[in-house]
Amino acid sequence: MIVERAAYRLELQANGLRAVLSSPRGEHWLTLVLLNAFDRVGAVDETLALAEPLVDGDTVTVERVSTIWDRAGVSLTCLDDALELRSWVEGGGALTDVSLLGGRSLLATTAHGFHPTGTSFRTLFSPNPGDTAKLVRSAAEPAIVGVSGDGSLGRGHWFFTPAPLYLALTTADVADPSEPVDDGWLGLGLAAPVEELGFVQMAYRPGDRSCHLVLEYEGHTEVDGRFDAPVLLLTPGAPTPYAGIRAHRDDLAARGAAPPVRDRAAPAWWSEPMFCGWGAQCRLSAAGAGPAAALATQANYDRFLGTLAEHDLVPGTVVIDDKWQLDYGANRPDPAKWPDLRGWIAGRRAAGQHVLLWWKAWDPEGVPAELCVRTPDGRPVALDPSNPEAAAFLRGVIQGLLDPAGLGAEGLKIDFTARTPTGAALALHGPGWGIALLHRLLSVVYAAAKDVNPDALVITHTPHPAFADVTDMVRLNDMLRMDDPGPLPAGAVVPQMRYRAAVAHAALPDVLVDTDDWAVPDKATWRAFLEEKPELGVPSLYYTTDVDVAGERLDEDDYAALRRVWAASREGVR
Repeated sequence: MIVERAAYRLELQANGLRAVLSSPRGEHWLTLVLLNAFDRVGAVDETLALAEPLVDGDTVTVERVSTIWDRAGVSLTCLDDALELRSWVEGGGALTDVSLLGGRSLLATTAHGFHPTGTSFRTLFSPNPGDTAKLVRSAAEPAIVGVSGDGSLGRGHWFFTPAPLYLALTTADVADPSEPVDDGWLGLGLAAPVEELGFVQMAYRPGDRSCHLVLEYEGHTEVDGRFDAPVLLLTPGAPTPYAGIRAHRDDLAARGAAPPVRDRAAPAWWSEPMFCGWGAQCRLSAAGAGPAAALATQANYDRFLGTLAEHDLVPGTVVIDDKWQLDYGANRPDPAKWPDLRGWIAGRRAAGQHVLLWWKAWDPEGVPAELCVRTPDGRPVALDPSNPEAAAFLRGVIQGLLDPAGLGAEGLKIDFTARTPTGAALALHGPGWGIALLHRLLSVVYAAAKDVNPDALVITHTPHPAFADVTDMVRLNDMLRMDDPGPLPAGAVVPQMRYRAAVAHAALPDVLVDTDDWAVPDKATWRAFLEEKPELGVPSLYYTTDVDVAGERLDEDDYAALRRVWAASREGVR
C-alpha cells in the first residue's frame, strides 16, 4: 500500500508491522512501527502475532495478539495533511506505561524485544523548557512534557506544567526554531479531552536512529473493556514549531479537546505593569536577612513599593509572594508578617492598585489528612481534588482569599503545578491522575475565584491548550535553572524568554502573558530583558534596589528605563 499526498508519502509493509513515512521528494523521515504496548500493574504487554492488515479507504488497521489483553491493535488514517494514529486495547487492568510508535515483539518473523520507530530526524523541538541554554535539542536527546519536575538534575522540565503535548522534528540542523526550514517540521501531537489525559507525563525516548513515546499512567487508570490511548497526530510541513503549536490548538478545539480561541474582554488592569516581591525578598536574603520565604512581610512590601514610588514607578498590580501565609494549604495569613493583610490590600485598592496573592498548588500544609493524596503509611502529599470534601475545602480557601469579606485580594499567582502527585503507591479518593488531576484542581480554584469576582486575575504556568479555561495569564516562569552546576548562561536569557513567550502565544493566543523577572545573573541581562518585555507580554518587575544574584545596584538610568518601558507598555495597551 502506497499513499502519496502533497505533504508526505507513506509506504506500508505487506505484513503491517512497519510503514515508511517520507517527504514528498522521497527523503526518509520515519519508519513507523505499528506496534504498541499497554503495560499494566504486574504485567508487560508483548505482541505474539499480527493479523493481516485491513484497508478501508484511507485507513489501515492492524490487530495484534497481546500477551495480556483480550484484543489490541492500531489504526493509521492518511488524511490530506496529516497521519492519525489510534492505539487501543480491550480487557481489564490498571495501566502503567503506554508505549506508542513502538512495542515489544515475540513475533516469529522478527527478532524479539522492543522495536521502536526508526528516524532520520536530527533536531527536536519541545514546547516544555528544559536546559535554559537551549531552544532546541538533538533528536537523539530525550524530552518530557507533563506535570512533574523540580530543580534537581534530570528533572528540570518544570517551567511549563503542562506545556502542549506536541513535539516537532526536522532533518535539518537548527539552532533557532523561529527560522523556517526546507520541508518544514513534522509535528507529533496528542489529542484527547483533558479528562482523558490521566498520565503524569509524555516521554520522548530516543535510541540509535530511533524514537518512541511513553505515557506514564502509574497504575491509576483502570481499564474495564476498551481503552483508547490519545490520538497521535503526525503533521508534516509546519514552517516553524510555533506555527505547528498554533495549528495543534485549532485541531484540539475542532475535536472538542480544548476550548476554541475566543476574544476575551479582559479588564484593563490585567495588562498593567506588575510588581512581584520575590526577587526583592531574595535580594534581602542574599544580604543576610534570612530565608527569602521569611521576608514576605508587610513592612518589607511597604518598603519595596515605597522605593519604587520614590522613582515615580507605581505598578498597577502587586503580587505578594512566598510565604505570606502561616500554612500553604489552608492559606491563613501570618499575623507576625502581616498584622493587617486585609487592611493593607484595601489600602492598595484605594490607591488604585490591585493585589494578587501567591498560591502554592497541591501543598497539604494545614489541610486535614483525610482530604489529601497520601502515601501507603498515611502521610499526606497533596490536596486531593477528586475528593468532594477536599474540593469544598479548597473553594472555601479561595473564597476567603478573594471575597471582600475575607482578605479581598483580586487574584492569584498560582505556582508549583509541577508538584502534581506522582507515584504508583499513592492513594486518592476518586478517579483521575496526572494532567487530568491538575486540570481538576485548577478548575476548582478558577471557578471559585470567578464566583467571588468575575474580574479576578488567575495566573498559571500551564500553556497546554486544554488549560485555556482555567487561566487568564500564563507566566513564563524562572529565567534560569538556579540549581544547575556551573556558570549561569546569561546570554541565553532573552532568547529563552522569547521562545517561552512564542509557545504561550501559539498555544493560548487568547490569554495574556506574564513576562516574569527572576532570576537574572547580572544587571546587563536584566536590562536587555526589560527592553523585550512589552513585545512579549505584561511587564513584570521583581526588584527595587538591586538584582539578587550579582547584587548589582539599580541606578537612576535603570529606573528611567523602567519608567520608559512601563509607559510604552501602557500606551500599547491603550
